[in-house]
This record gives sequence, structure tokens and C-alpha cells, in this order.
Amino acid sequence: MERVILHCDLNNFFASVSLLYNQTLVGYPVAVCGSVEERHGIVLAKNEIAKSYGVKTAEAIWEAKRKCPELITLPPIYDRYSEYSEKAKEIYSRYTDIIEPFGIDECWLDVTGSIMLFGSGEEIAHKIRRDIKNELGITASVGVSFNKVFAKLGSDMKKPDAVTVISSDDFRQKVWPLPVQDMLFVGRSTVEKLNSAGVFTIGDVTLCDDAMLKRLFGKNGLSLKRNALGLDTSPVCDQSISEKPKSIGRSVTEGHDFTNNEEVWQTFIVLSEDIAKRLRRHGMYAGGIQVHTRTTDLSVKEFSRALENPTDISIKIAEAGMKLFKENYYWELPLRSVGIRAINLKDECVAVQQDLFGDVENERRQEKIEDSIHSIRQKYGDGVIKRGRVVDKK
Repeated sequence: MERVILHCDLNNFFASVSLLYNQTLVGYPVAVCGSVEERHGIVLAKNEIAKSYGVKTAEAIWEAKRKCPELITLPPIYDRYSEYSEKAKEIYSRYTDIIEPFGIDECWLDVTGSIMLFGSGEEIAHKIRRDIKNELGITASVGVSFNKVFAKLGSDMKKPDAVTVISSDDFRQKVWPLPVQDMLFVGRSTVEKLNSAGVFTIGDVTLCDDAMLKRLFGKNGLSLKRNALGLDTSPVCDQSISEKPKSIGRSVTEGHDFTNNEEVWQTFIVLSEDIAKRLRRHGMYAGGIQVHTRTTDLSVKEFSRALENPTDISIKIAEAGMKLFKENYYWELPLRSVGIRAINLKDECVAVQQDLFGDVENERRQEKIEDSIHSIRQKYGDGVIKRGRVVDKK
């Protein structure tokens, strides 16, 4: 039986929810923006009126106001966004229990087993769209298709408050003429490479030689072609089933620029403690470390390295990250943000080979300290015990 997959996208989500609490601004161009004082002065979301002026998500507030001088900016209200996201999922759950979030405002739904109860995929999509509009006061666009990639594409095709069906019979006519950047997982660098090879539409991808795609993108190139051909078979993953993460990381933008190694080191200690806590929660070890930097001119670089001995000890994660940072960054510019990530994660049940020439006793001592800190924080809260190195920073 052919699958029936929906992709539900809550339209202009942040702006729509914010306007529910600012009814007098309905009918005006409005954008939800980060704090200029905290150096996050960008557009996070905009309503349809602001969109008509060319205001774009992630652009600086000053750029947005140059396009739309009448633009009204509102601060984000994240607790309300989370509340409405959960309310939308409650509506989805009336029609299926197979729901996969794709960010706070998007979800895939597998309704294959629900059509005998609620009608066709298109009928279910309209019911969900009406429920969201009537009960939450916001709108949603819903794509209906036989796989996740085309369902997502469908929800993007008509906005706001619309339903688009892409079937196995008509996807060639509807999908193949679209620009290649409209397809899921096709980013800017991928578009540039494809365009340079004379590939501009999704239909063009289907005509590409497998060897060329593999040369340009590795195995992802073959997946790209399969998706364009309508051969995506990835399941909608019920998020109530706990999944092991592929990586765990944290980054931070401070209220001032980072200008020296000591500031980065103190930050890595704080971030690594959170990473270690999450590793323990999932019963995993870091098999590698990745460091992220963003300079004051907004250029981003990432460096990574495998660890000889996988670890879930925060100080060892911080030390490995700092060593990698020092080897690769030479302070050509101050840093606006830094981050550290545990990668190549391994289950704790997998035997970890000890370094024959390492200090095994010191390793065990650090593990005991980490266990004790973890137990204290679990019982009394994260703020009850801190490393002396970061007290001044806090």
C-alpha cells in the first residue's frame, strides 16, 4: 500500500504567535527579532505583510528596516512558541500517532493507517488546517504526498493556509520543473555546484550521470537523485521512541567578543559540562571533538579530530577542544561566538580500549570526580556546584 505522508508547516510561526498577544498590530508589517543589545539583532520571523516588502529571515534589523521603514519589531516569546508547538502536536495526534518534528514549527505525519477513519490524505490535511486555524488562531500549510521529501516540498509550494497534493501520478509535472534549491537538503553550496554543471531544475537532477553526482557529492549525490525520482523511502520516525543522537554540541555568543585563549577556555569548560551531562543521559562516549568559531566578520570555521580514547568526562572534552582550537586559530580577528561538539559517539556498552601508555589511575580518578559532581547536580540542581575556574566568569 502506498504511503500517505503529510508535512505540516505553521506559517510565519514566531510572528503569528506573537501577533496573538499584540492584536493591535494585525495589518501592519511585523517582524520578531533578536535583541540588538545582546548582539542577536537579526530577523527571526516576519508576517506576510513584511514578507511582501522583501524582509527576509536571518537578515540584520537595519537591512529589514531599509526595505520596510514602517516595520514593527517584537522580541521573541519562546515559552509561548513552545506552548503553541505542543498544542499543534496535540491536534496532529488526533489523526495519527506517527509524528516526527522537523523544528519547532514543522512536523511530518504518517497517516497511512488513518485514511479508513478520517478520509484521504488531502481530507485529513484540510481537517488539520482548519483545526489549527479555529483552535489556535494561526495558519498552517500542509503538503500531502507518498514520501517525506515531496510532502515537505508540497507544504512550501502554497502559503499561507493551503493544502498541496503531490501524487505518484503527477509529481513529474509538479516537481521536476521547480528549481533544484526547492528540494529538501539542497543547500547553497550544493546549488552552486549543480548550477556549474548545468543542473538547474529538479528534473535536471534525474538526468544526471550517477558517477558525476558521486564525484561531486559522494553518496549524498545518489540520494539526491533518488529523491528527485520520487524514491525516498525514509520512515516518519515517532519521536516518542528515544533515539541515540549522532553528535552533541553547544555554542555561545557572549555579550562581548572573545579576544584571547583564556576566555575561550573558560567557555569550553562550561559548555563541555553540559555536553558531558547529555552524553551520560544517553549512555554514550565522545569518539571525537569538533570546534566551531565565528569571527566578527561572520566567517565560520570548524575543526575536528578523533580522540584516541572515547570519553564522557567534561574536562577531557574541554581540554581536547582547547588543544584543537589553539592548533587552528591564531586570532586574526576577535571571535563573536565559539562552540564545541562531541562527535563519533559510541555506546557505553561498546568496550573502550585503554591507552597502554596513558595514566589509567588519573583517568579513573577523573571519572570518580565526574560521577560525584553529576550525582550532586542531579539531586540539588546544576548551580549548586561549579568549577573554580569559571566562578569569575559566572
